[in-house]
Amino acid sequence: MQALQQHLQQTFQLQTFRPGQQAVIDALLAGRSALAVFPTGGGKSLCYQLPALMFSGVTLVVSPLIALMKDQVDQLQRLGVAAARLDSSVDAEQLQEIYRGLDDGTIKLLYVAPERLANERFLARLKRLSISMMAVDEAHCVSEWGHNFRPDYLKLAQLASDLNVGRVLALTATATPQVAEQICDSFSIAREDHVQTGFFRPNLALSIRPHDVSERDQALLAALQSRPLESSIVYVTLQKTAEQVAGFLQAQGLPAQAYHAGLKDEERHRVQENFMAGQGDIVVATIAFGMGIDKADIRAIYHYNLPKSLENYMQEIGRAGRDGEPSECVLLAGSDDLTVLENFSYGDTPDSASLAGLIDWLVGQPEQFDLSVHELSGQFDVRPLVINTLLTYLELEGVVRATAPFYTEYKLAFRTSRDDVISQFNDDRADFLQRVFATGKQGRIWLTLKPIDAAAELQVDRLRILKALGYLEQQGMIELRVAGVRQGYRMLQRPQEPQALTARMEEQFRVREQRDIQRLQQVCDWAEGKGCYQQALVSYFGERLPEPCGQCSHCKGEHWPMMARHRRVPDTAVIQAVRQEGHGALATPRQLARFLCGISSPRASRARLGRHPAFASLIDAPFADVLAACEKP
Repeated sequence: MQALQQHLQQTFQLQTFRPGQQAVIDALLAGRSALAVFPTGGGKSLCYQLPALMFSGVTLVVSPLIALMKDQVDQLQRLGVAAARLDSSVDAEQLQEIYRGLDDGTIKLLYVAPERLANERFLARLKRLSISMMAVDEAHCVSEWGHNFRPDYLKLAQLASDLNVGRVLALTATATPQVAEQICDSFSIAREDHVQTGFFRPNLALSIRPHDVSERDQALLAALQSRPLESSIVYVTLQKTAEQVAGFLQAQGLPAQAYHAGLKDEERHRVQENFMAGQGDIVVATIAFGMGIDKADIRAIYHYNLPKSLENYMQEIGRAGRDGEPSECVLLAGSDDLTVLENFSYGDTPDSASLAGLIDWLVGQPEQFDLSVHELSGQFDVRPLVINTLLTYLELEGVVRATAPFYTEYKLAFRTSRDDVISQFNDDRADFLQRVFATGKQGRIWLTLKPIDAAAELQVDRLRILKALGYLEQQGMIELRVAGVRQGYRMLQRPQEPQALTARMEEQFRVREQRDIQRLQQVCDWAEGKGCYQQALVSYFGERLPEPCGQCSHCKGEHWPMMARHRRVPDTAVIQAVRQEGHGALATPRQLARFLCGISSPRASRARLGRHPAFASLIDAPFADVLAACEKP
């Protein structure tokens, strides 16, 4: 307890724990896994950062958010804590420094994205380490019942076992009771170690003021002008909406900036850094902005469009008022937004022919096989996330089991000369390296090797080659780059009736689709509720608020009805015109419907049809209506 308080006060410069933190930390220090369900800004990260300093090994932090990793590592380093992150921005020299820190035990916290855990060289390195704890951020991604299911997350529990991790801490701000139960089951967390603090944020005033699309710009302007110029986020659905709304506000003299995934990296970083420094007061953004951003004085959140779910809404408003000061959260969106959001959900569902073709290909593979998701995506015109989800479903059914991912191509550059590197080893090892290098193709700088081909030519185990390359990289003798990731699989139980399997998978995707649509409708149902908005919101997450909040728009007597939803009739002339152009990437009704509703597909992207004038021309028409029109001759 004395060491705990010392780290809290001297290292983290805090005097007391926030609610729930000590209960979680106590469980971890006792060697048990735990689930922390705290609201956004509730202090989840301290729950693993502090005990990490008290464990002998390294703490592995799994997070899908690069912005969060960068922010937290920077903050920890300022506090004198040895922390590092591995993401795409880390260069070769930094990578070697991190590896040295892991090997000599100086790094206490290592942040990685879940995709990094599909790197066979990295996993081999982790297996040599003592991993005292794995912290899984955004743990609701484990659950298919959650609002942001990620197939990579389903494999984390097995990975923790394979790496002999001491304990697991799962963290989330948005777990319903059903999702929390699935997280606990996945990571063998005892019910008494599920620590949940209240979702109710008394300093947030929720207002529901739905407006028709044609009225929203002026409604947003009036809302912004009614308050002092303070840090605010305006959330929208589409990238073009972010640009349009930011442009409108700029024309009215307000310091607004657009932020979305379509911007260049430098521009996104500039907008984010200006906002964090208080130099950009208003950011108009898609949900790409805000995840992991720790800015305490955001005074207002505006939803220009509907959030995708109540979980998303809770996350997004949770970015306001982290300093405890009063903040406002205003929903300006109306039910017309449902069409675009539903279309994206429908667009993720593969058509029957593509799904059947993909499953037939998988069933026809030998007992040991490997695949490239990128290649299959183009071959069957199914988005990579959908393929990864399908493969996860097949693993859960016991049809296949993922073995190990590997890279088909390695590029290496010698730090000195090839002869100098070889001269540092005894005769046997020097001869082996010489023969390995001879299988490659030498460019001006990079030597390109294909370990599978090299292993076959030299009649040695591929892993021996990989270990040799890893050692040379670790010693700083070479710089190494990899390409062509493929995932290995083992066929466990070959389906006797592929058609029945396809039918089951179709049903799985249909259920997911309907679940996403249901979440959208829950947002509208909540906004049309007859009671306190805060009471209804926290009730969704399993919490009971005894009294009305007294400060939401309903409690203040404001009642804004949701406008009736308009249904645009698809323009059959547009459909016929595109069909007559004969694009191979739009050959099926579903491919054509996705294209017209603004949903990209692998084949359409490769054909550069995103620039076609008809792309997204029916984005505000219901997908089911567009699909039905495309199915007509």
